[in-house]
Amino acid sequence: MRRVVLSCLTVLLASWANAQVPTSGNVFFGYSFERTGSIGGANVNLNGWNASAEGKVLPWVGLVADFDSHYGSTPVACVVVPSGCSGLGNISEHNFLFGPRVSFSAGKIRPFAEALFGAGHIKTDFVGSNTSFATALGGGIDVKIIRPLAWRLQGDYVQTRFFGSTQNNVRLSTGIVFKF
Repeated sequence: MRRVVLSCLTVLLASWANAQVPTSGNVFFGYSFERTGSIGGANVNLNGWNASAEGKVLPWVGLVADFDSHYGSTPVACVVVPSGCSGLGNISEHNFLFGPRVSFSAGKIRPFAEALFGAGHIKTDFVGSNTSFATALGGGIDVKIIRPLAWRLQGDYVQTRFFGSTQNNVRLSTGIVFKF
């Protein structure tokens, strides 16, 4: 009798554990544009890429891992680098963000909203490099192309705190989504 109860309990617990594993989701990769807020005294336009993976925990809620890299250059002010007013300084920014995303499907479109938290890292030619806490609030829309593929348009407000000051950035991304 004890063996039967133990077997039933094992099957029941295994089925509950299996139900907690995401069985659907999506992977996104595409082009990204970021307008940064005051890095080294200047606002900068950066170009790069954005990628994310989402695993559904409920039909309308998923957990997201979002990664991006943006690159560009800006005029170096003589105030920032007094000894070398040489022209342009390179910038690269990378964000590693995680959090929930809510979405629903309406025909061929799937709007979504997300709140992501993590870290950002920046490297510049004129003030060095820094890592800080980062947040992203935003959303977008996936438009179905064919059964497993969609096209994404996404916009996020990304806040970082590099070099002891707050940057309020806008990130716009577009690219292909593979749904599974």
